[in-house]
Amino acid sequence: MRIIVEEHPNILDVSELLRPEKSFTDKDVSKFRDYTVDDNDPLKERVRRTYKLMHTHQTVDFVKGRHAEWLKFDHFKANIRDALEKLNDLVDESDPDLDLPNIVHAFQTAERAREEYPEWDWLHLTGLIHDLGKVMAFYGEPQWAVVGDTFPVGCEWGPSIVYREDSFVDNVDGANPKFNTKCGMYQPKCGLQNLTMSWGHDEYLYRVLKHNKSTLPDQALYMIRYHSFYPWHSGGDYGHLTTEKDEEIKNWVLLFNRYDLYTKSTKKPDMEALWPYYQGLIDKYCPGELEW
Repeated sequence: MRIIVEEHPNILDVSELLRPEKSFTDKDVSKFRDYTVDDNDPLKERVRRTYKLMHTHQTVDFVKGRHAEWLKFDHFKANIRDALEKLNDLVDESDPDLDLPNIVHAFQTAERAREEYPEWDWLHLTGLIHDLGKVMAFYGEPQWAVVGDTFPVGCEWGPSIVYREDSFVDNVDGANPKFNTKCGMYQPKCGLQNLTMSWGHDEYLYRVLKHNKSTLPDQALYMIRYHSFYPWHSGGDYGHLTTEKDEEIKNWVLLFNRYDLYTKSTKKPDMEALWPYYQGLIDKYCPGELEW
C-alpha cells in the first residue's frame, strides 16, 4: 500500500495511516498496545509499574535536570553500530507487545520501511536507529525515564495517556497552579517545538543527532523526536498547543508509526546479513564516532 500522493510527493494521504492491511503484521491490529490491567499477567504488571513510576516522577524540574545532565553529551563516545549493539541487552519494560531485545525491533522496523519505500534510504536508517536513545538505560537512567509514551510536562495531562486515570496521583506538578491548567506554562498554539516533553529516548536521540550534525532530513528528525508522543499523534490530545505546521509533522510521524508499532513480532531478521546495507546508510547520514 502506497500512501504518497504521486502528484505531490511530499504530501501524505493520511486516510490509511492507522488502518494497516492484515498482511502488514502477524497478529490482529487490535492486539497491539494492550494496556488493560491484569494483576495475574507479569508482563502487563511490569508495564503498569513502569508507567506509574514515569507518571509520578516526570515533572518540570525533573526534565530540566535531565537536560542539564544529558545534553552536555559527555557520557560516552560510540559509532552508531556499537551503540545499537548495546540494545542486544535491553528489553523495554514499557512495551506490552514484545519481550525481545530492542535491536530485534530496530531491524524489524527498518526492513518493513525499506520494503514499502525502497527509494527512501533515510527512512530505512530512521527505522533502524529510532530507539537508540534507550542506551541511556546503560548509563544509570531508570527505564521509566528512557522508554514508553511521552507527553508535555508543565500542563494538564492529556486524557488519552495510558493509565491516565490514576497513575499521576503522586506527581507534584498536579498540585501546582503554574502547571496544572490546560495550557499550563505554555501559550495557546505555541507549537510542538516549544513544548518541554517528558524525558526519554525520543528527545535524547533527536538532540544527539543534532549535536553531532547528522544529515538526516527534517522528516526523519520529526519521526525520531515524536514517535512516542501517542497522546498527540494517535490520541488527539494537545491540539490547543499545536499549529497547522504540526499537522504536517504528524503525518510523517503516523507514517513512521506503521513500521514502529505494527512490525513487532517474534520473527527475527537476519541481522548479520543486513549489516552491510545499513552500515552504508550510517556512513552516509551519521558517520564516525558520535558524542553521547
